[in-house]
Amino acid sequence: MTDNKLSTLNKNLLILHFTVFIWGFTGILGALISVNAVQMVWYRVLIASVTLFFYFKLSGLPLKVTTKEFFQFFFTGSIVALHWILFFSAIKVSTVSVTLVCLSSFTLFTAILEPIIKKTAIQIGDIFIGLIIIAGIYLIFKFESNYTEGIILGLSAAVASSLFSIINSNLAQKSDARVIGFYELSGAFFWITIYRLFDRSLFQEGFNLSTSDWIYLMILGTICTALAYIAGVSVMRTLSAFRVALISNLEPVYGIILAFIFFGHKETMSTGFYMGSALILGAVFLYPIYKKRISRS
Repeated sequence: MTDNKLSTLNKNLLILHFTVFIWGFTGILGALISVNAVQMVWYRVLIASVTLFFYFKLSGLPLKVTTKEFFQFFFTGSIVALHWILFFSAIKVSTVSVTLVCLSSFTLFTAILEPIIKKTAIQIGDIFIGLIIIAGIYLIFKFESNYTEGIILGLSAAVASSLFSIINSNLAQKSDARVIGFYELSGAFFWITIYRLFDRSLFQEGFNLSTSDWIYLMILGTICTALAYIAGVSVMRTLSAFRVALISNLEPVYGIILAFIFFGHKETMSTGFYMGSALILGAVFLYPIYKKRISRS
């Protein structure tokens, strides 16, 4: 490998780690922002959509898609919206650590749902990894029963995340991921707006948030959503899917460390929680290694 290629590789690895760190930071912002989960996600996707729109205009990249693609992206946006609402709802009723560990079960649900959706056989190794994750979830339920609602919401967020990721893995084969992201975020904004019109909460929206809420929401919508998305996509051109998957699994690790820094004793859990977390995170890190070996055989 030439010095130039090595420099590019190291640069992209640094960008990816920073992006994953930012993803982990979203949980902290979710706990700091005072508004409810639906309102928070509504502001998040509004700010992110506007930011990406200006990105496309300034970069000169085309946003034109077919009618079929538009509806595919737009309806997938509803699942994205549901995922984020469930994620932030879990944080509001439990802790950042509990929510992020539950979200790590995304690997389990993907192993189950992807073969069903794509009509392929389930691998024995997937079942084994899934059983380890289930054991970890059981331990967390057993020792952190006071956070049952948050655990259920966190696991539901993982299911939604798995669904839109599987859908996007197919859509990304035919369209630019940045274009997909823009229309999905816009779709998420549309569907949440429809929901808020029906529950009439939008009619009471006065945009009179505290200064700190506005600052946190701007960071969440621009840096943690729009910028992180573009950065995450850009590095995938030079890094292998295996390396991206492995580093992406650091998101809950970064998030839990940040939660301890920001919230201290509130994020302290039982020994059972940490045992369950170790099982889940261990399985999550083993999964891409196992998948790489399977693809080679």
